[in-house]
Amino acid sequence: MPPRAEAAAAYLQAFVLSGVASVLLTRAYLQATNYPQLGGGGLHIAHVLWGGLLMTAGLAAALVFLGGAARMTGAILGGLGFGLFIDEVGKFVTVETDYFYAPAAGIIYGIFALLVVITQAVRGRTRLIPAERTANALDAVVGGSIGGLTERRRSEVLRLARGSGAQTEAGVARLLDAVPRREPPPRRFWQPWLDRARRFVTGLTAQRWLVSLVVIYLVAEPALTLIGVLLDGVTGELDQEREWGAVLAVSASALVTAVLSVTAAVWLRRDRADAFRLFKLAILVDLLFGQIFNFTVNQFGAVTALGVDLLLLAVVTAEHRRLSRVA
Repeated sequence: MPPRAEAAAAYLQAFVLSGVASVLLTRAYLQATNYPQLGGGGLHIAHVLWGGLLMTAGLAAALVFLGGAARMTGAILGGLGFGLFIDEVGKFVTVETDYFYAPAAGIIYGIFALLVVITQAVRGRTRLIPAERTANALDAVVGGSIGGLTERRRSEVLRLARGSGAQTEAGVARLLDAVPRREPPPRRFWQPWLDRARRFVTGLTAQRWLVSLVVIYLVAEPALTLIGVLLDGVTGELDQEREWGAVLAVSASALVTAVLSVTAAVWLRRDRADAFRLFKLAILVDLLFGQIFNFTVNQFGAVTALGVDLLLLAVVTAEHRRLSRVA
């Protein structure tokens, strides 16, 4: 079995994020420009072709060049190409090659949700054996043989080689001595803003008032969703809905989420850590199941609801970690 890359989760994450950005930007551009077509004389150059070109470029970058920078470039280019490719999934699953096929949005969301799950699984399981850590250390040495390595990266390489045996550690250290030294890159103008944003989000998720508001929302929102579906059924508005299966799936997800959230609210006085673990499970049910069909019903207007779910997940996860540390 080939040795695993230490930064595998980072490469997968870059692939997913660039793919999501590609889909959202493509949809926004096409809607803003009234869906123009590139071509003429009976020809239509679909953007799935540009996606294939970008995926090929990303694969070429990873195959031709050595080092982590090449892999990261390949992951980003591949993600952008994959986003352009999967954006046209409606054409591939319908006889009429219908780009506007309603379940296409849900399919796109479901595929990226699965990729996120895979990324998190890789992140949690990337515990390298000594031989794999040594292989990653040597790969870093090879990647830095031309441009050099910073002191921080050199320390990371030595850390990777630690525990692989005295001879191996000494060999890696000798190879590292032959690699040129490089000064760390200057701090980018946007990095202070990013640091402030991270501190703001971290501080926000720790606010007691926000945690209480999230708990109230998690209990009330799925119940209101179920009530809304029932009212639409009584008033006859559901008769105009084309995606009945998706509506039923959204309702089922809301019911499961409501049961989990109410149960968690009851547990708050008994065991807050377990209660927030259950709140987290309720959000994940909605993210991994309900939102797939929400995108089918509401198309890309469901992005707002997805953003709310991600904020809720951040707050609940932060509170669960805090309670677990206290316990």
